[in-house]
Parts: sequence; structure tokens; C-alpha cells
Amino acid sequence: MGLTSRPLEYVAIATAVVCVALTTWLWPRFAGRGVRAWLGRLGSLAVTQGAMVAALALTVNAHFQFYGSWDELLGRGDEAPAALSDAHGGAADQGGPPGALVQAAPPQGLDRVHGLPAGPPERTGKVESVRILGRRSQVANPAYVSLPPQYFQRQYARQRFPVIVAISGYPGGSFLLAQHLRVPQTAGDLIRRGTVQPAVIVMVRPTIAPPRDTQCVDVPGGPRAETYFAKDLPEALARHYRIGHDPSAWGVLGYSSGGTCALQLAMRHPRVYSAAAALSPDYRVVNDPTTGDLFGGGPAGERRMREHDLMWRLRNLPRPEVSVLVASSRRGESNYGATRSFLAAVRPPMRAESIILDRGSHNFRTWRRELPTALRWMSGQLTFPQDVVRR
Repeated sequence: MGLTSRPLEYVAIATAVVCVALTTWLWPRFAGRGVRAWLGRLGSLAVTQGAMVAALALTVNAHFQFYGSWDELLGRGDEAPAALSDAHGGAADQGGPPGALVQAAPPQGLDRVHGLPAGPPERTGKVESVRILGRRSQVANPAYVSLPPQYFQRQYARQRFPVIVAISGYPGGSFLLAQHLRVPQTAGDLIRRGTVQPAVIVMVRPTIAPPRDTQCVDVPGGPRAETYFAKDLPEALARHYRIGHDPSAWGVLGYSSGGTCALQLAMRHPRVYSAAAALSPDYRVVNDPTTGDLFGGGPAGERRMREHDLMWRLRNLPRPEVSVLVASSRRGESNYGATRSFLAAVRPPMRAESIILDRGSHNFRTWRRELPTALRWMSGQLTFPQDVVRR
């Protein structure tokens, strides 16, 4: 049974209920003072609590899709094949040609997302589940791709579109962006109202080597997450979809650690992403129990860590020609002080704006309040590509 399947969830809950019932029924038999009675009490408590924790963990994971499969949970992620061929334009084909950089994938939770467009794609748009392979990083990452109605309309048949890469927090993935942040639903509503320009939105997770949190960093001798997001992902998408090739058509958006990634990618790779919107980000990347050692030791490791400190970059390096939007709350967000310091340090040619709520928290309720403003801001930063697809 799959990690997020309902049968597994129901089996785990039923097992927990049976364990509680058995413990209650057998408890009087363990009332003695001997070793057997002591071991019986200890064993029944351990088994019952273990069953209850497992049921709770599986239920929460099924709801939030932190890990989509047993392989992700156990760190046995797919690796891209050694030889990859070019893909063709358009939406992902069923199955995809062998070696294509973007391949159609199973739902990956997409069938459990509420409020997605239903109907002819030229009227409602389309959200598809894909795997995006990295030619340099040699990994395959799951993603959802939201295509606007205009992408399928005859008058736009040769038109390229702006693209927004949306990155979830950790742990998490595309499912959280679609179900709980409601990125495609919100963008679709804004496009229908005419308040934002149509864009292709690609929803991905921040790690390429789950369960490790790679923080969009190239780890020495390990996962090359920065390479994936700065080179492999744009290459794969540009070869497969009708999207702009110039950085002016590319933006990146994220919440929590995904917002941290968004800022890092735009400021470190301004020739790839010209705009970044970050909801509740951190302004530096540090090692913690979920990341392991991201930078390595010695002077080289210290240098790599400094270069992922955005405040250090603003003080010591030329400011990149990018636009950024950061969001925080005066009360309820721990990054408010750091956000004010970051905004004060920005100088031309870099541009920064902010969403500052009076009260908020580090949760989806707050981020859903900020998302429409962030998408409108992003639409104003990205240039609708002028080049067209050749016949």
C-alpha cells in the first residue's frame, strides 16, 4: 500500500483502536508485581502508543503530503538516467518520450486537491502532474504545472508565456502549494478577473534528496540542489513548454524555506530569475538537524556559508538587478526584525517591496492572505515574452 493511500491510513487507525481495546482488556492481568506482569504492562503501553503515533503520523502525512511515497520517506529518491534527450514543446505527453526532461507522472496527490479547474483546458486551464529531470544534478523531482486557459487557445498558439516557479516549505511539496496555499486556484481566479497576466506556474518542493532538507544549496560531494533550480529546471521547462527564455519572464515564489530559496535563487542567479516573492523567509541558510552539513568544513565551507547569508551579500557584494517582495507580520512572525533589516539594506539596482501584516503566523492562513498580493506584484514584474514559437 502506498504511503499516502487511504487503505493504509484506515488500517493504521484500526490497528491503534484494537491496541487500545486489547490494552484495556488485558490490563487487569498485568496487575501483579512479578517480572512478567511488569513486562506485560511495559509492552502493552509501548505497542499501543507506537500504533497511535503511527496512525497519527500517517493521517497527518496523507493530509499534508509531506512525503509522497515510501521511497521519499526512506531517502530512496529516483535518479535521472545518464543520457537524456531533448523534449518537445507543449504540455506533458502521457508517459513522455523516454529521456525527455519533463515526463507525465502519476497524480502525486493531485487527484486529492480541491478546486482545480474542470472543463475544456482552453476555457479553464489545466494542472498536470509531471517529473522534471535534472541533466546536471542527475535527479528527478515531482512537480505540478499549472497552464492558463490562454496556453490552449488558438490565438495564443505561437505565444510564449511568463513562468513562475513556486517552491513549498520543508517538509512539503507540490500538494501543499495546490491544496493548502491554493496557488493554481488563486492564480486562475486572478487571471479570469484580468488582474494578472496569464503565466505558467510550476510547483515544486525545495529539496531534491528527501528526507534531507537541501535548502536549494549545492552540497559538496552531495545533492546539487542549487544547480537543479538554477540550471536544470529552467532548461527542462524551456525545452518542453511555450515559455519565455529571457530572465525578464522568469520569477520565483515561495513560503517559509521555499521563500528562503526564492530569495537565494534570484539574488545569486539574476540572469535566470529576475523577480522573487518570499513569504516568511529566512535571510541566511544555516545547518540544522534536517539539513546536515550543507557547506563542508574549512575555509571553503565558511566562504560558502557566508555567500548564502543575504545580509552579508548586500553589504559585501554588488547588488543584483532583481526585484524582490518579502512578507512578514509585526506580531506572530519571528522574522519581522530580520525583514526590516533586509529591506533597509537593499540599494539600487536591486529593488525591494514588502507585505507587512499587523498580525500573522507562520502558517497557511497567513500565507493565503498574502498570496493574491504577491501574485499581482509578480505579474507586474515579469515581462510577457515578445518572441514567438516558430512554425
